[in-house]
Amino acid sequence: MAVNLTTPNAADLNPVAGVRLGVAEAGIRKANRRDLTVIELVPGSRVAGVFTLNRFCAAPVQLCKAHLLHGEIRALVINTGVANAGTGEPGLANARATCEALAAQLDVRAEQVLPFSTGVILEPLPVDRLVAGLPKAVADLRADGWFDVAHAIMTTDTLAKAVSQQVMVGGRRVTLTGVSKGAGMIRPNMATMLGFLACDAAISQSLLDALTREAADLSFNSITVDGDTSTNDSFIVIATGQAGNAEITDAASADYQALRDAIVAVSVRLAQSIVRDGEGATKFMTIAVEGGTSRDECRKVAYAVAHSPLVKTAFFASDPNLGRILAAIGYAGIDDLDVSRLRVWLGSPAESVLVAEQGGRAASYVEEAGSRIMKEAELTVRIDLARGSASATVWTCDFSYDYVKINADYRS
Repeated sequence: MAVNLTTPNAADLNPVAGVRLGVAEAGIRKANRRDLTVIELVPGSRVAGVFTLNRFCAAPVQLCKAHLLHGEIRALVINTGVANAGTGEPGLANARATCEALAAQLDVRAEQVLPFSTGVILEPLPVDRLVAGLPKAVADLRADGWFDVAHAIMTTDTLAKAVSQQVMVGGRRVTLTGVSKGAGMIRPNMATMLGFLACDAAISQSLLDALTREAADLSFNSITVDGDTSTNDSFIVIATGQAGNAEITDAASADYQALRDAIVAVSVRLAQSIVRDGEGATKFMTIAVEGGTSRDECRKVAYAVAHSPLVKTAFFASDPNLGRILAAIGYAGIDDLDVSRLRVWLGSPAESVLVAEQGGRAASYVEEAGSRIMKEAELTVRIDLARGSASATVWTCDFSYDYVKINADYRS
């Protein structure tokens, strides 16, 4: 059951000028479900992407990277059910055939199409069924299709994930709408995780590239469900330039800052939605580390805690066995960490208590307080390394019985 996450209302998802979306049932893995999405972009749109660092990256990821080097992107095609990963040269051929088929439908070049797949790894993509479904998805293209797309890209997700926001940029109203999917195999280094965010702002390609990397780092690259980095992770940011603002070319400008803050905010909400809907999740956990010598050092500690199955199962059981947090901090890889200076707090929206200080249990800590906080659905572990001024935050969830059940039955 998702943690404090609800299905978005279709009426709350704003169309983005220059973007049309359509979905179809192609029967890629299961019958009678929407599993194919087409997104069409107005000419002149700019697109940037961040992808998985898994060396076994999927065929569509490889093709996306290559196509983004060619320039103007006019369409995206997304299938669920089969990841087209671990499929070798035939998988690349199928991804190319997908792009060629959609390009013919839309009268664009194959290099102007970005393909995305999510689902089971090591199985061949049923490209004939996918291609046969494209005319239906193209016929469904419309500006208000975000709600259907959010549902069509789901796999083990229990709820669709979508966010809209508007912001003033250069005196013009800019609309941002995004969708994401993912619930397991989540530990982006850019899980099977997909995120698509479109806005109608005008911004230079170089700034959009940098902003996409920054937004990914502060959002999708700051979450983990189970520590597994997928073969298919992709995060795409689209700027159609239809809002009428003067093109943003200066990263120091107020216009850039306004757009940057909005894109980061939407990205964080989409990323947190993935954690809230983590497979079998019952708790949403924020791991906030401060007082480090660098952000990377703080992230290392945060991920050590967030990945620990002992920490995650203790949180599921609402068991304040908080020594597990100290153990995770201790093996995070900071060789010169002075544990006598470290402090750890456990908190909820209503309460926060000091758990550890001076190398051990805080004198003021009583287990009853820890037990009370652990029963909350949203929890924060705050860690002060007392080594510097850097900080980092990672969002994660607990491990429940259902996580094992879901992944044991994933292919059935």
